[in-house]
Amino acid sequence: MQILVKKGKEEDVQGGLVVKFTAAKQGEQKFVQTSFAAQILEVGIGQAAEVTAEAIREATGIAVAFTQKLSLKMSIICDGGEHHIDRGFAIAEALLLATYVYDTYKKPKTQLGDVTLLCADARQVVRIEKGVARAAERNLGITLARNLVNAPPHDIHPEQLAQTARDIAKASKGRVKAKILERVDCEKLGMGAFLAVAQGSAYAPKFIHLTYTPTKPSKSSLAIVGKGITFDSGGLSLKPSASMATMKCDMGGAAAVLGLFSVITTLAPRYTVHGIIAAAENMPSGTAYRPGDIVRSANGKTIEVLDTDAEGRMTLADALDYATKLLPTAIVDLATLTGACIVGLGEEIAGLMCNDEALAVSLLAAAERAGEKLWEMPLEKRYRALLESDVADIRQIATSRYGGSLTAGLFLQEFVGTFPWAHLDIAGPAFAERPMSSYIGKGGTGYGVRTLVEFVQAFK
Repeated sequence: MQILVKKGKEEDVQGGLVVKFTAAKQGEQKFVQTSFAAQILEVGIGQAAEVTAEAIREATGIAVAFTQKLSLKMSIICDGGEHHIDRGFAIAEALLLATYVYDTYKKPKTQLGDVTLLCADARQVVRIEKGVARAAERNLGITLARNLVNAPPHDIHPEQLAQTARDIAKASKGRVKAKILERVDCEKLGMGAFLAVAQGSAYAPKFIHLTYTPTKPSKSSLAIVGKGITFDSGGLSLKPSASMATMKCDMGGAAAVLGLFSVITTLAPRYTVHGIIAAAENMPSGTAYRPGDIVRSANGKTIEVLDTDAEGRMTLADALDYATKLLPTAIVDLATLTGACIVGLGEEIAGLMCNDEALAVSLLAAAERAGEKLWEMPLEKRYRALLESDVADIRQIATSRYGGSLTAGLFLQEFVGTFPWAHLDIAGPAFAERPMSSYIGKGGTGYGVRTLVEFVQAFK
């Protein structure tokens, strides 16, 4: 699919479907027969004062579904009065997201043809073209993340994530460096928590460190950590088969980090950005770690293992400690961490836990601009007592079955020191078992890439 931008009006269209956004209720549709060659679909985006970029994205997704059903070519009228909204970008982003398919093993039956964006004001054509180009650039990172999550687990294991990082570094022409730590390197760094999770798999773990360096030196830096469990069987605390079926998505955080870094040179932040992924499989075997084990993490704290299916926090413990040694201005991690977060917030909303108010505000604003749903949750200090262990410095999981996403966040907080830090539990929205919106369908969603792009651009 190509997105073309032209000066013109609906009367100029010869055949196909013309999509117009109207002041009707958001999502409301009206099919209009005309006296000229094209047919018109009107989609409501609300009154001018309430129009948002997300309303435009949703309306575009509705138009895509309508057009594909009728097998028509589509033109979209881009004229609009909301000067604070880049209509070209919002429409193009939704078009690209809505038409994504994972076609490695199954070819799609129908694909959308070229789409034309029409604008009557010639002065706005260039602005719309720039918005379309920006959406196309960013979509490369989102597509990479979606492809990684959608790929079957026999195709994506730690080495594949490491190779993806190397490929990103190579394509950056020196702006991004990739450092891959092998098992022996992690042993030297004392990463007992990460290596405990990895020891049950036939695939060797890979600790990935990507570094983007700006053209001019900067005192600021950002560390972004992604959970990289390429398949999660639950280990010896084996998941039920139904729960295991989608566990190829357990590296959704890592996929978001790799998606960001694949486009980071186009964003060109003026500060250093680190991308950190502790990549491993969590498998049951004669060498797997066990409930009852006590492991020592890289920061020296001992962890009592009670459930080998709570492996994400183990790998993140050592990854977060590694991040602190880089002395960043702030640390952000993304992880498909807890089912409890899905119970609390549903499938479409990620949970945010943060020890710094300014950082939380910035991430929430970035998610709002990106059109990704994020909700702040508390790091309740009293719940920390639920992680006390009789035999180690900390329990891996809490004594209570309630508030599991909160106690998981408190566990992670033990490994970030005093650095400003935010944890995004993306267990719900990283993988869609039903369509998430009119423009995000089933499967890997690429959740987090859009928020990270917005956050990185605003971070100072």
